[in-house]
Amino acid sequence: MKLLAVETATEACSAALIIDGDVRERYQLAAKEHTKLILPMVDELMAEAGLSPTQLDAMAFGCGPGSFTGVRIATGVAHGIALGADLPVVAVSTLAALAQDYFSRHPAWVALTGMDARMHEVFWGVYQKNATGFAELVGREAVTPAEQVIFPDLKGAGVGSAWRVYQDTLNRRLGDRVEHIEAEVWPRAGAIAVLAAESVRLGLAVPVEHAQPVYLRDKVAQTEAERHA
Repeated sequence: MKLLAVETATEACSAALIIDGDVRERYQLAAKEHTKLILPMVDELMAEAGLSPTQLDAMAFGCGPGSFTGVRIATGVAHGIALGADLPVVAVSTLAALAQDYFSRHPAWVALTGMDARMHEVFWGVYQKNATGFAELVGREAVTPAEQVIFPDLKGAGVGSAWRVYQDTLNRRLGDRVEHIEAEVWPRAGAIAVLAAESVRLGLAVPVEHAQPVYLRDKVAQTEAERHA
């Protein structure tokens, strides 16, 4: 299987190509430069592999939650490539990507993923590694104040930027359920690609028009008063 993935929902920008399980990735932490970086990353990966988009089996992207502009960039790039090459698409949660990346690097089974959502809120989701090694959502993803996060009766690692910005609040909320914290991490296209390839294998890829971004909140812009609160 050959699948291309892009991810631009946070400060990190990345693209990845998975070919029969082998993942090649370009990644850079560069806020507000995603529009300049993402297409050259894609072109470089495809050129190195000697592939054209029509030789891919599917396209994938980080569909959010995350920055409104960042999520739109990844959506636009993925949709453009998929439409041009007539490819099915897999939309992958950025929180699932955080969990999958963590599971790939640690012998852990539960990730309490959270990203700073601004406006005094967090994007939140609890993921558990299934029997085949892939991150599966427990319950639902939500955007909520840190003191109101929803969690099951599971112990796990706190993963994502919310654990830097709201660490004290989240620790009070979850108590001894937090076994480890890794806050300085961002969703990566490599993890998007791994999860998307499994979705394709399971027959879950969809036509491009059905692969849509997920914002979790309807309100995507702050008022002047909120920005200075």
